[in-house]
Amino acid sequence: MPVPSSSSAKPTLAAIARGTGVSTATVSKVVNGRTDVSDETRAKVLAALEEAGYRSPSQRRGPSGPDVVEVAFESIDSAYPSALLNGILDHAASTGVEVVVSTTGRQRATEPGLGRKAQHLINEGRAGVIVVTSAYGESGLSAFLRRHIPVVVIDSYNPPPADVVSVGAANWAGGKAATEHLLDLGHRRIAHLGGPEAIECNQARLHGHLSALASRGIEADPGLVLHGRFRAEYGTEGLAALLSRAHPPTAIFAGNDVIAVGVLREAHRRGIRVPDDLSLVGFDGTALARDSVPALTSVAQPLQEMGRAALRAVLCQARGEQPDTHRVELATQLVVRESTAAPAAVLPSPRF
Repeated sequence: MPVPSSSSAKPTLAAIARGTGVSTATVSKVVNGRTDVSDETRAKVLAALEEAGYRSPSQRRGPSGPDVVEVAFESIDSAYPSALLNGILDHAASTGVEVVVSTTGRQRATEPGLGRKAQHLINEGRAGVIVVTSAYGESGLSAFLRRHIPVVVIDSYNPPPADVVSVGAANWAGGKAATEHLLDLGHRRIAHLGGPEAIECNQARLHGHLSALASRGIEADPGLVLHGRFRAEYGTEGLAALLSRAHPPTAIFAGNDVIAVGVLREAHRRGIRVPDDLSLVGFDGTALARDSVPALTSVAQPLQEMGRAALRAVLCQARGEQPDTHRVELATQLVVRESTAAPAAVLPSPRF
């Protein structure tokens, strides 16, 4: 018996069950995200729910309160997501919208997991979802779109599908400004400690860095370009690797403020003075940059405004309106503090 489509009578759990050859209880478990269903059965039921355009009873009754938007972070254990969330909450307060925060961790979600997540958003009547994590990827975003769930991505790790709205900062321009600042101070051996090599924002920052070098006629040294994770321990490891070079750099452009703080810690441990012996620029412009010792020169992203822009975009879609653009890119600004200076003649030998 075919599963009723969204153009016919409203589908029920019983109708979905008959069409898929499982019990109504099993369909109910899938709808409610229960884990005691096999992946094969879950996939079959989710496909039937999607084909039928099923919506939970609470959603069919229509909204009974304020719009609720979910924000999915990888984690919220650093200054970057906190600043984004502050911007989202600020705009939510002014528009009467409620915000629910979820975390995904770093592991990519499986196809059944993506289906469960999408159905959960529908069942809970979410107005939309703001994605600040790589866990969903293109397949996850597509799972949301197929179910007509408004979605906006902030600073995506990879280019999202063309019909997904994304919000970010001018990463290329920021990378170029960071390196130009160091060049203007007189540095010529400038290293770049970036994040994961394949992700879009990291590539843009690196290309901006390389463009600045090329504009001054400086050939980039491949040995001074390293990639890792956006974590402090990578700053520690990266500085150790750079100091092992025959000709270490006099300055470092770090892929984010967290990496830069790792560099600061390792430099202090080795007796290398920042900025007297080594200049350092971060990226993000978070409170971490302002409060570090020395205070960190950093390329500031307008993180709170990015959060506000993302919420505006998801609410626009929830109202059935077409977005003016599918890519919102906000300007970055170099904030010069205490971690950069003209280069010393020779970087001192590291102290182990």
